[in-house]
Amino acid sequence: MTMPEDFGPEKKGGQPPVGSASSPRSISGKKMGAEVSYDAAADTPIEVLTSSEAAPEAPVQADGMGCHAPSEKMEAAARAAGNGEILDQFAKDYPRGPHDKPESMCPAFGSLRVGLRMRRVATVLSGSACCVYGLTFVSHFYGARRSVGYVPFNSESLVTGKLFEDIRDGVHEMADPDRYDAIVVTNLCVPTASGVPLRLLPKEINGVRIIGIDVPGFGVPTHAEAKDVLAGAMLNYARQEAMAGPVPAPEAGREDRPTVTLLGEMFPADPMIIGAMLAPMGLAAGPVVPCREWREMYAALDCGAVAAIHPFYSSAVREFEAAGRPVIGSAPVGVEGTHDWLAAIGQTFNVAPTQIAAAQNAFVPAVKAALAKAPITGRITLSGYEGSELLVARLLIESGADVAYVGTACAASKWSAADKDWLEARGVVVKFRASLADDLAAADGLDPDLVIGTTPVVQHAKQRGTPSLYFTNLISARPLMGPAGAGSLGEVVNAAIAGKERMDKMRDFFEGVGTDDTAGIWEGSPNLRPDFREAHQKKLDKAARAARAQEMI
Repeated sequence: MTMPEDFGPEKKGGQPPVGSASSPRSISGKKMGAEVSYDAAADTPIEVLTSSEAAPEAPVQADGMGCHAPSEKMEAAARAAGNGEILDQFAKDYPRGPHDKPESMCPAFGSLRVGLRMRRVATVLSGSACCVYGLTFVSHFYGARRSVGYVPFNSESLVTGKLFEDIRDGVHEMADPDRYDAIVVTNLCVPTASGVPLRLLPKEINGVRIIGIDVPGFGVPTHAEAKDVLAGAMLNYARQEAMAGPVPAPEAGREDRPTVTLLGEMFPADPMIIGAMLAPMGLAAGPVVPCREWREMYAALDCGAVAAIHPFYSSAVREFEAAGRPVIGSAPVGVEGTHDWLAAIGQTFNVAPTQIAAAQNAFVPAVKAALAKAPITGRITLSGYEGSELLVARLLIESGADVAYVGTACAASKWSAADKDWLEARGVVVKFRASLADDLAAADGLDPDLVIGTTPVVQHAKQRGTPSLYFTNLISARPLMGPAGAGSLGEVVNAAIAGKERMDKMRDFFEGVGTDDTAGIWEGSPNLRPDFREAHQKKLDKAARAARAQEMI
């Protein structure tokens, strides 16, 4: 791949003269891979498809199913409608197993949240009304302050291809360059299964980028990985722009030191902490991907290396590797993690050993001191779906905790291999693509003093009287990197473990109220009618046999 020569001689805070070029500076005197050049006018030519060119090549076929249909049928319909290539790429990027599909919220929430967090980016959903309602509800529950676009459809518009035309008309109406840099259109399950061809949308309208993605629940396993679907699509678009010619410089100006792009959402203080750790080596922290504005993606591509803090961003990694950027796994967490990560970064940039040692000597002792001030005692099981579970486990172990089990809904990758090996060498059971049953079995069978997990795992633990913490809200919402991360978990974890007596009192107070269909206070014994249950089950079995027989006809 070839790209234009790098930006001109301006420094951070300045804008490059249009058409200027010079070689980028790095510690080794040479940057690996392709270069990004900037201009001040944002006049990069982008391929534009006219409305006539964007028309579907063939009528969209009806799938005859709603979003309630089994995932196997939805996938078969999507392949029959011409979306097999998309599903094959999902299977490669986000491999499943040993558990086929972890229990989590709709995966499209991940990509929706990425789009809603970006400035000057509009998001549009195409899917069943019930799905769109749920996604918009949860997005606002998590703090979105922006409207979500919606293109409704019915059986007729889906069958005739009118839905695609409605989407195309909608983005034409929305494409206001004074308001938006980009519009993201997302197909949910039914439009994907029906083959609604977002790839045929114009790539640009009135200077506004149009990005169409498919995020079906039967193709993308978790909402964490759906973040990667959109991040990768945006990086691909930005990389194509950079290949076409000069692109706008970041509004904050460009960094005059070689940068490390940080891959994965993290606590806001962590990028600053990482930047401080890189400074002794003459390096700087670059943008965090997923980005918060479009121009940050140019700066993210214009890095010397990428740190895969969250290791499941396969699509984004593919774009960085296509641009010639090396990718480093793990993160600067704990004593050993900080020491090894700084060494790996320094070697990637050909930093002198003395500078690497200076960075290590400046921060490794500080991490060790912070860990000593906040020791953790107790056995812990940990699970989640954010992608940082292995990093948190490393930090807990170096804090003194006995971590018996780590489950993550994400798949294993070579970027998580070092963390997995480190944990397993210390006797930790590491489970990728962990199911709810896996996490509950660990919470029940390993007799932990504290359970850290997702909502159903935490609920289960509290019912048993075991202290528990919700991973996403109480663990991910804290710094993890460097000295700040080393002391961030001790207080909340120790406070939770110390609440065991209170949990026992609560369990004893509610003892005897029953569970499931016998829950509550009864004057007598619950009126159980197993004969009714048996008769109803026979009806269900009969209906299932009839459905299977119909499939064979």
